[in-house]
Amino acid sequence: MAKSSAKSVFFCQNCGYESSKWMGQCPSCHEWNTFVEEKVPERKAGSARRNTSGNRPVKLNEVSLESAARTTTGIKELDRVLGGGIVQGSLMLIGGDPGIGKSTLLLQVCRNLAANHKTVLYVSGEESVQQIRMRAERIGEISDSMLLLAETDLGAIRENIEEIRPDICVIDSIQTMFSGDVASAPGSVSQVREATGILLMIAKSLNISIFIVGHVTKDGAVAGPRVLEHMVDTVLYFEGDRSASYRILRAAKNRFGSTNEIGVFEMRDTGLAEVPNPSEYMLSGKPEGASGSVVSCSLEGTRPLLIEVQALVCRTNFGLPRRTAAGTDYNRVNLLMAVLERRCGLGLGNCDAYINIAGGIRMNEPAVDLAIVLAIASSYKDVTIGDKVIAFGEVGLSGEVRAVSRAELRVREAGKLGFDTAIVPSANMRQLKQIEGIRLVPVASVREAIQYILKS
Repeated sequence: MAKSSAKSVFFCQNCGYESSKWMGQCPSCHEWNTFVEEKVPERKAGSARRNTSGNRPVKLNEVSLESAARTTTGIKELDRVLGGGIVQGSLMLIGGDPGIGKSTLLLQVCRNLAANHKTVLYVSGEESVQQIRMRAERIGEISDSMLLLAETDLGAIRENIEEIRPDICVIDSIQTMFSGDVASAPGSVSQVREATGILLMIAKSLNISIFIVGHVTKDGAVAGPRVLEHMVDTVLYFEGDRSASYRILRAAKNRFGSTNEIGVFEMRDTGLAEVPNPSEYMLSGKPEGASGSVVSCSLEGTRPLLIEVQALVCRTNFGLPRRTAAGTDYNRVNLLMAVLERRCGLGLGNCDAYINIAGGIRMNEPAVDLAIVLAIASSYKDVTIGDKVIAFGEVGLSGEVRAVSRAELRVREAGKLGFDTAIVPSANMRQLKQIEGIRLVPVASVREAIQYILKS
């Protein structure tokens, strides 16, 4: 009997880990019952492909950069995250929870580019062209330069792209696309990997910028093999609660720009609207005269962002105190509470503590440490901190307040929003210049900072 030309391989549907046999738990992501069997054709010996593309090595200094110019999307928040715009010939992946606004954002990008006489092809494997038209009417008038295609076969999609040669192409979504060369079902690890490889070849060979929409797992990561994120040039994540109106776009990978920038959007009836001043939004609704509330400043790339840190400390009714952190690192909060108890004598061992970063944003920068410490002390002592006071600084295990980067930029951002007092690390005073309208309060330790808020 002739042997089959395909062998069975087991893939983890969560992370793409490959194994020759079925396993109950994935050794890579530690998820249970995620392995599925797929047929992989065996490659014959000596069947290495020859170079049929005609590409040859070139000298680095002879490469022209004229074709690498960026194309602005007409959405400044998106351009900021991309590093200044779309790089021609790049492959970009955007992921997020269902209904978060991925397709809406890309549809608005297509509208803006089509209005600037760019040829745009929007390929959807989840909706018909009529359904896309219904969504498009919400965001405004669409130019004739935008073309729609409802298709899931990558062979047909490739033929249309090679014939039309659009400037921008959108694939919504990668999990619905399939290649006839792979026997597995659409959305499987093999299909997603093959589809991404084909789109990558199209983007680089035809110099076409391609956006890919990707579904996410329950942990928030893009579904499919991990190699998917390695193949693309840029990985963007749309974050936010669907019940809230604000969304945050963050870059997890960017070969052509920084990964620290964020874009803030507001979901409206007419689509996604930019939020040019997110600090004002983050501080909206801040309570006046309430203890346990402190404003801090964090840097996201080049953008200073003012956030409200809230803390609630109360006596526990059980033997084991409960600690909860929303929007910041839970282990970091426990560390800072240990510093307060040891270095400042606060009896937090029999207290429940709840820490929250208001606005639904997540901050892990060490510069927020001082604000968390002051919020906890304010709630524990039931002392109100002034509404026009801002605090930032990194806290060490000895209770010292360490310097942070770009302190002057943080203080100036606070001054724009009407703050008159800034509690800053003493080590930053050498670089800080006196800023009109803001009084600087240098502190070298957590004890000094708490003494200041108790006196004021």
